[in-house]
Amino acid sequence: MKKFYVTTAIYYPNDIPHIGHAYTTIAVDILARWHKLKGEKVRFLTGTDDHGKKIEEIAKKHGQAPKEFTDRLIPKFKDAWKKLNIKYDRFIRTTDSDHEKLVQEVLTKVNKKGDIYLGKYEGYYCTGCEAYYTEKDLINNCCPIHKKPVEKLREPSYFFRLSKYQKKLLELYKRNPNFILPKFRQQEIINRVKEELYDLSISRTDFDWGIPIPFDKKHVTYVWFDALLNYITGADGFWPADVHLIGKDIIWFHTVIWPAILLSAGYKLPKSVFAHGWWTFNQEKISKSRGKVININELISIAGVDSARYFLFRETPFGEDGDFSEQALIERHNNELANKFGNLISRVSALAEKYAIEKTKNNLIKKLKLKEIEKHFENYEFDKALNLIFEFIDRCNEYVQGNKIWEASCLDRGKKLYELADSIKAISILLSPFMPETCEKIAKIFHFKISFSEIHKPLKIEKIKKAEILFKKI
Repeated sequence: MKKFYVTTAIYYPNDIPHIGHAYTTIAVDILARWHKLKGEKVRFLTGTDDHGKKIEEIAKKHGQAPKEFTDRLIPKFKDAWKKLNIKYDRFIRTTDSDHEKLVQEVLTKVNKKGDIYLGKYEGYYCTGCEAYYTEKDLINNCCPIHKKPVEKLREPSYFFRLSKYQKKLLELYKRNPNFILPKFRQQEIINRVKEELYDLSISRTDFDWGIPIPFDKKHVTYVWFDALLNYITGADGFWPADVHLIGKDIIWFHTVIWPAILLSAGYKLPKSVFAHGWWTFNQEKISKSRGKVININELISIAGVDSARYFLFRETPFGEDGDFSEQALIERHNNELANKFGNLISRVSALAEKYAIEKTKNNLIKKLKLKEIEKHFENYEFDKALNLIFEFIDRCNEYVQGNKIWEASCLDRGKKLYELADSIKAISILLSPFMPETCEKIAKIFHFKISFSEIHKPLKIEKIKKAEILFKKI
């Protein structure tokens, strides 16, 4: 059986999850469900990055130890993913004992290879990003992401010889043109690596909330060296990952630092890293620290879970930025889901309940561009896949109206109803990664299984009852 391993980035549990976390996690859930539909053995990893100065500082403000603070927030993440119908295989935390053990093993291995040395770090640091910046990266002495002043650090630090892997990284990008996706993000990374690659500070001494460096307990591991290794810890025999799905702000860590660590430690490299765009409010990144947030309950309350999942991947091409609008979500819910998809299910199920269905060859389904839809899934072009599915839904609605099935002769009506019911089966299977709950309801009404192989099998003729309203208009 073919394997497919997909991961989200792991999230800082410094507050309850919001739409930015949900976007990545739903995208991975869609991919995982798609590959399961295709009969593959799938591993879906998500979790939280519990360590670092950022977490320690926030925990102190709440009068709690860091572990106590994150322990209280983890259930909020798990509850959010449950509400959004996200089915992961493991929720990993960087405080998990197997992860801490692996990080120390990798540090020991990389150190023995001669890729770690003790030096002094002096430079700019954003605690919000848990990232180092050069002076030219800053905007008015502020972090380019959080727009807040950075701190200047001076401390002893262990360094990872990132510069040593400059040539190998450039060879990787050339050898595997799909390593950095979408492709329009590749050149910026290649140019930066070509320009100059500095060694990476991988330890801190000014706080202690982290995994101790095994060969010097006065130092704790830099949060990113720790966090990236979660993908190995949680692989459960599935490594290398087929794709790491991440936000565009952390592409450098995943396409430069991460493969260099893996090369040093002797691991295989992931096949792809896909960096998607941001959802924005008034053209600004959704961020709790900047007061730009839509939490999960707010997102769901607008039009329901499946409508929210659908909207996020229909509204804007995956990989690009999108500006969130409650009104746009409602319009897609009312016009596309209620008027088009919901109306098709309602009309066909009502006619099928009233009249007999006659098994026949389904010529209508020839209008479904199945191969193109599959290709769009392979290319992470979710909006294009949805466009083609809804193009076929339009054809099916036209077929109902144009043929005036309720006026046709018994035999002709029965055959046309079969074509429509069989087409609804295909539509629902293809939409199920986006709207799993709705499509399961349709599968029960029309008596089929949610599996890609079922698209090519004739629909079983069983008694169909009129569907309840699937999408109530707002």
